[in-house]
Amino acid sequence: MKIFIDTADVDEIRKYAKLGILDGVTTNPALIAKSGRDIKDVLNEIASIVDGPVSGEVVSLDADSMVREARILAKLHDNMVVKLPANLAGFEALHRVSAEGIKTNFTLVYTSNQALLAAKLGATFVSPFVGRLDVTSTGGSELVREMATIFKNYEFETQILAASMRTAVYVKEAALAGAHVATIPPNVLSDMINSELSDLALKGFLAEWDAMPDENKTLFK
Repeated sequence: MKIFIDTADVDEIRKYAKLGILDGVTTNPALIAKSGRDIKDVLNEIASIVDGPVSGEVVSLDADSMVREARILAKLHDNMVVKLPANLAGFEALHRVSAEGIKTNFTLVYTSNQALLAAKLGATFVSPFVGRLDVTSTGGSELVREMATIFKNYEFETQILAASMRTAVYVKEAALAGAHVATIPPNVLSDMINSELSDLALKGFLAEWDAMPDENKTLFK
């Protein structure tokens, strides 16, 4: 499964890019606003850090404006992917920009029918909001599983990009359900990497090493 980081904080992106685990980045208007910077500057800098898809989102509600903004975003960098919302105008915009070869991330998806239609229209990625679905007592991982079956049945090239990964458990469940990608906030990435048990075991190993006579430690001298 590919790992994207869900943030517009370039310091966090650089931090995790150094580990070699990032395949792409997703942003949205709220994340861009938190950065306090111009959207163009932020997206260009992100694209210079991670060599993979970078999602930037349109902010209009009518199809014509969405298409205009999609064209602007797509021209920023070859790796730009345009996020379009799962509503009537978003579907129309998706149809139009897909025909132009613009890469898309169809976002705010809450049903497998929305995903099916987006795949038919040529979306590059479809983003089910797994965490938000679980809050409403609907199984987010089950939605991913349904989408994976539908896409396999009809050999759609659209990839499932599991979003709203609120805990590391959601990432695991998305992977088990067949998501192609998970976009993960920095704090959850940290939780995936770190474990108190790993730290405790390492502390014990090093304590035994420190107790060993110096003459037996020549390898690292």
